[in-house]
Amino acid sequence: MTKEWRPFCDAWLAAWTGNEPDGLLQYYTEGAYYSDPAYPDGLCGHAQIAPYFAKLLSRNPDWKWEAVEIMNTEKGFTLKWRATIPVREQPLIIHGLDIVEMSGDLISRNEVYFDRVPWMEMINT
Repeated sequence: MTKEWRPFCDAWLAAWTGNEPDGLLQYYTEGAYYSDPAYPDGLCGHAQIAPYFAKLLSRNPDWKWEAVEIMNTEKGFTLKWRATIPVREQPLIIHGLDIVEMSGDLISRNEVYFDRVPWMEMINT
């Protein structure tokens, strides 16, 4: 049996917009593991993840995330996504991939993969 993850993904991805880190953190278990290109070794638990989400979301309150494809896995799903990041006068479009493991209705492991070079180049020029 496969689970339909689209409603969860749509709500979770929407929580990445609007600079509400506490709302986003509610999608993660207390002991969740999170990694992305800025923290490839990962962050563990709300105590480590919360400050990072607060900083990241405050710097990017208007970015938008959308699911492109969702593939069920044994422990959750793999998500191909598209992000639109307002940078100066032209938005930057980035594609990436999340590996998501679930514990009940919450994320217990979230590994984020994308090339952040174009984003860094745009904000540093």
